[in-house]
This record gives sequence, structure tokens and C-alpha cells, in this order.
Amino acid sequence: MFTFTEKRFAMALFTFSIVAVLLALPLERASAESHEHVENVAHRGAAGYAPENTMAAFRKAFEMKADYVELDVQMSKDGELVVIHDTTVDRTTDGTGKVNDLTYEELRALDAGSWFAPEFEGEPIPTFEDVLDGMRGKTKLLIELKAPSNYPGIEEKVAEALKERNMDKPENNSVIVQSFDFNSMKTFHNLLPEVPIGVLTSNYLDLTDESLHEFKSYADYVNPHKNQIDRALVDRIHALDMGVMPWTVRAKEDVQPLLDAGVDGIISDYPDYVPRNYKKQ
Repeated sequence: MFTFTEKRFAMALFTFSIVAVLLALPLERASAESHEHVENVAHRGAAGYAPENTMAAFRKAFEMKADYVELDVQMSKDGELVVIHDTTVDRTTDGTGKVNDLTYEELRALDAGSWFAPEFEGEPIPTFEDVLDGMRGKTKLLIELKAPSNYPGIEEKVAEALKERNMDKPENNSVIVQSFDFNSMKTFHNLLPEVPIGVLTSNYLDLTDESLHEFKSYADYVNPHKNQIDRALVDRIHALDMGVMPWTVRAKEDVQPLLDAGVDGIISDYPDYVPRNYKKQ
């Protein structure tokens, strides 16, 4: 038989054990919940499988369960926001000329699909509003302002289009706006301070500690070329509480080194190259 003292000790030990287990559960659960996955970003839509920056490419990215679709926004001669990468239409359409020298109707009449494959013949250049309305609620958007210095006022137009659709709300967590033009991103941040900003670069001078601290004053992401990525750079960016999503992966063998470096997202023409729900290292 146990003595009274032994029983009290046993009961205390049992109670302590139960409390310890209960206290441990929330900690383990919080740790698991905070372990985020690497974002799968479909570059210009699923550009490896459909003509870039078209609704066909964006729909394909959605079918392939990309977390984000990346797109490029420019402006027509008459002020319409259009989605196209190059500042000329020559490479990806059957037309010629600069985007900002062509009206919306002239741009809309071009074939932006048949250069890629015959089954995409007649695919048009979409408007920015086409993409927002077609993809809202289906996937998140990484919106690049392409050559914004060519298009005075483009920041205000993009901001207004997002506001009209309540896509400027941080709780929706659905939009990032980025550019190689840092001044443009400062302007956009002032217009919609709650929308995350990314800065794009392929210049190592933009990745010094001094430059990163400057970016931190208005940006949430630093997105370098994939060849600039290593663990030390990712750690320096993370130390400033910013994310890293390198561009552009077009070969499967480029994926794992980026995952090993601890990036937050991978921008790729081939969304299926990036493992879904991969836990950040």
C-alpha cells in the first residue's frame, strides 16, 4: 500500500505531466502553423505551356494550381492598361510597333497566340481588367509594372483598378506589385501603402546591405535573378523581414538549389517544376 505522502507525490507528478503535455500542444501547433510553404509563381502565366501574358496562359496556371500568376502591365496610346511583356508587340504578336504608339483597338486586333502554337491562333492581348476579373478569387497575382517611365500615371491607374475590386485590402492577401523601377514602386507604395511591394533586380549593387535597408523603407520583397541567389543573401533579406522570390526558372535542375537557399517563392514558366506546398527550409 502507498503511504499518504507517496499518494500525494504520485498525484502531483501525474498532474504535472498532464499540464506539461497540454502546454506543449499549443507550442507544437503554433510551430507547425508558422512553417510556411514556398510560393509557386507562374511566370507570365504558365508561359511554358501557353502563349505568355494571355488569358490562356493564366487559365493554364490556375489549372496547374499555381499560388500566383505573374503578369506585366503597360499602357496603350489612348491610356488603356494592357498585359504584355515587351515594350514592342513584334515578338509575341503578328503586329509591329511600340505598345505606347498603338491604341487599345489596334492592340486588341492583334493575334497574340499563334506565334506560340497553331491552337492558340486569335488569342488577344488582354486588358489588365480582363485579368483581374478573370483570375480574382482563383489565384493570387504578382503584378509587374513594365517600363513605367514610358507611361506617366500608370501607377495611379493600376491602383484605381485594384481599389475598384477591393483587391487593395491586406486581409485579401491576393496581390503583390513589383517593378525594376524603384521610383515607381515608391510612388505605388504611397498610393496603396497596404499592398505589398516587390523590387526586381539583376544588379549585385542592389543587393548590398545599404541597398536592402533602403528597399525596406517601402518594399516587402526583393526579387533578384535566380543566379544571384544563395543562402547568405536570403538570410540577409529575411533579417530585414522581407521575402525573396527569384526569377525565372526554365529548367528543373534550377529548382532545388533555390529551395535549399530558403526562398519564399519561385517564379517559373513551368509551374509543375516547383513542388506544391513545399515547406520553407
